[in-house]
Parts: sequence; structure tokens; C-alpha cells
Amino acid sequence: MFLLMVVLFVLGYAAIALEHNIKVNKTASALFLGVALWVLLILDAGGILGTDIGGRFGEFINGHPDLASLPKWEQYVNYIADNQILGFLGEISEILFFLMGAMTIVEIVDQHGGFKIITNRIKTRNKVKLLWIISFVTFFLSAVLDNLTTSIVMVALLRKLIDGKHDRWLYAGMVILAANAGGAWSPIGDVTTIMLWIKGNVTTAGIVPKLFLASLVSLIVPLVALSFTLKGDFAQSHDSSSEKIHSVTPATRRERHLIFILGVGALLFTPVFKVLTHLPPFMGMLLGLSVLWIFTEVMYHRKHNLDEKEKRTVARVIKNVDVPTILFFLGILMAVDALQTAGHLTLLSQWLDRSFTSPYPPNILIGILSSVVDNVPLVAAAMGMHPAVSLDLVNTAIATSSTYVIDGNFWSLLAYCAGTGGSILIIGSAAGVAVMGLEKIDFMWYLKHISLLALLGYFAGILTYFLMFG
Repeated sequence: MFLLMVVLFVLGYAAIALEHNIKVNKTASALFLGVALWVLLILDAGGILGTDIGGRFGEFINGHPDLASLPKWEQYVNYIADNQILGFLGEISEILFFLMGAMTIVEIVDQHGGFKIITNRIKTRNKVKLLWIISFVTFFLSAVLDNLTTSIVMVALLRKLIDGKHDRWLYAGMVILAANAGGAWSPIGDVTTIMLWIKGNVTTAGIVPKLFLASLVSLIVPLVALSFTLKGDFAQSHDSSSEKIHSVTPATRRERHLIFILGVGALLFTPVFKVLTHLPPFMGMLLGLSVLWIFTEVMYHRKHNLDEKEKRTVARVIKNVDVPTILFFLGILMAVDALQTAGHLTLLSQWLDRSFTSPYPPNILIGILSSVVDNVPLVAAAMGMHPAVSLDLVNTAIATSSTYVIDGNFWSLLAYCAGTGGSILIIGSAAGVAVMGLEKIDFMWYLKHISLLALLGYFAGILTYFLMFG
């Protein structure tokens, strides 16, 4: 069963990567994989846990002496069902509730046209100037929102500004690069950095100064290279199809601005909330959502002339939240946790430690792999292989000699590589897949025109990080 779990994980991973070819949604594959691996583990608990790779089962029994007298099978059931699954579920729930809160806040702001406050201010028609403005707006916006939402907003803007399909594809490709680069240096900008931040592998004060410049360089290098090929101005766009269905809202201009301020403020306040209260970040996100919810409820309560269907309260808007994405994260994280419990990740960790003494090769490899397969399980697997060493031990020999100290090079590089490496291929990130679907960008076109630029930026950022921190 131990080897069968690996085979099943590889097959499930292939099904996720090839969802468009096999016509099965990746969420369905991930949920099946997550449950099936735990089933295989408990069916052969004696054979798999009997070797006790990593010593976790032994530590559990030593910590619960009342279980020592039970039959071995009952000990395994207690360990797997009552300890490991429920323990991991608590950690996964922190990520899921955080994402649900963030996605709902972004959706309510978007439904009220809040992001037009930013996009409507872009007036230039010069190709090079527009390229830099679009890229930098995307870079900083994705650090506050997330790379997926930002890419969708920016594609809607591009449809207003650029008529030509291939011209728009070029700018959409840069939106993917900028969104992924911007999400890498912010604790709330990308699901992988969110995972690292919530688990305590990185902190806001650690990841922002460490990765900001490297992420910025990973964007500027492709921008400079592309700027030499662009000349002239765009003609005025006549495309009205980009206007969103919900662009006309029953909210006044002042109310839209207040919703935008409250929404973005809630996202920005979450790291502050964690520092001030030491409570999990998802509670700060849910606090911000509740404030925005109360505001919209009161706002619409005062609009007596509106039909109930016209009121875009959170209770209505939450139906638009991407639940399949939430369930995908649940399934894939459950699958990785099953491999961690069984000991697969411990064996892989030991092999990596023997093979590499530097954090650069494994993370560079993870970044390149993330352009082919989803970066969520890659990051989850890396987190499962190596526990983060507490900063409380920073003055001891174990911490100063550890690559895996909180905010250390391994975790910072992991956030950067997994985030920006997904830009190398259009299928390598949520932003890329979203833009591909919206603009119908051809895979080979992206490979020919954008992939090399993304690869140059990826390694330029790594070199910048190396020059800064060695």
C-alpha cells in the first residue's frame, strides 16, 4: 500500500494537470485523491505505520500512555482518524476560511464597480507607457487582492483599451507575469504565500522586504526586453463588450468608494490583526468581511425603492464565490497530508537533504515544475517535508545552522519560485489559466512570445535574491 499511495498520487496529479484533456474537473480528481489516500493508509495501517518513518506514531503513543494497552489496530485508528486527520483539518480550515473571506470581499467590491476607481484612471494610448502602467498596476494590485482576481480585472480593462487580439494577448501575457510576481512578495497575494504565512513559515515583516526587490526585478526584466519591440500608439478602442454585467450598480458613487475602501482596508488590515491579537489570520479576514457585510446591509436597508433582486448584499454575492477552487485546495491538501502521515515526505526530505546543501536547487526545481503542474501541492509537500524552526531558537545551534528557520532562505525562496515560476507556461498558475480562458490565448502562442520573457524574469529574480542574501 505504501508504494500504491505514490502511484495513486501520481495518477491523480496527472488527472489534475490534464483536466481539459480528460474532461474531468480538477476539483473532482483532487477530492477523490484526498480521500482515497487516507483510505489506503488506514487499510494498511500496520504495514505503513509499523515502520514509523519519522517517529510520529511513536511520539503519539508516548504522549497518550492510556492507548498503549489497546490492540495495535485501535492505536492506528486513534492515531489516523482522531489525531492526524482532525489535526490536519484544523490547519486546512484556516487556509480555506481565509480564502473564502478574501474571495467574498473581492467579489462584493467588484460587484459594486469598486475597481473602476483604479482602472478608469488609465488614459494613455502609447504602447510602451501603457505596458508599464498596466504591469505595475497589476503588480501592486495583486499584492493586495490576489493574482487570480487581479488578472480578471486587468483583462476587463485591456478589452476597453486595445482592440487587436494579438496586441491584447501580448499585454495579457504581461498581466500574468505581473500578477504572479506581485503575489509572491505579499503574504495575501497568492495562495502559496497565504499557506506559508498562515502556517507560520514566513512572517509579513520577513517576506515583504526579502522578496519585494526580487519580485520587482522578475517583472522589470521582461518589461525592458519587451519595450524595445513596441512602437507607436494604439487607436481608440471601440470594444464595448468588456463592460461587466454588474458594472451598473444601485449604489451611489460615494457608496461605491466606501465599499472599495472598506474592502481593500479589510484585506490590508489582516496582517495587522494577526500582529496585534496573535489570533489566526482567517479571523482578521472574517472580521473585515463582517464589517463590510454590516455596511452593505445597512446601505440597502435605506434604499426602500429597490427590488430585493437588485440589492447586492453579501448574502447574494457570496453565491458567486468560486467554491470549486476552495474544494480543490481541500482535496489536494488532504492528499499531501496523507503522504506526510505515511512517511513519504519524510523520505523525500531525507533524500533532498543528502543531495543538496543549498536551498536554491530544490526551490528552483519546484518553481519550474509549478509551470507544468499546480503549485499548491508542490508547496504543501515542501511544507510537509520540513518543519519550520522557531525564531525562539534563533540563538541556538539548531536554528542558526538550519535552512528551515522561519523567514529563512528556504521558505522565502519557496514563496518566490512557486509564485513566479508558474508564469513560464500559461497553464502554470491560476492567473494564467483564467486569462487563457477569458482571452482564448493559444498555448503555443504564449510559449513563443511570453515564456522566454517569464524565464528571464524568473532567473533574474533568483539572482537578485542571491546577491542580496547569498
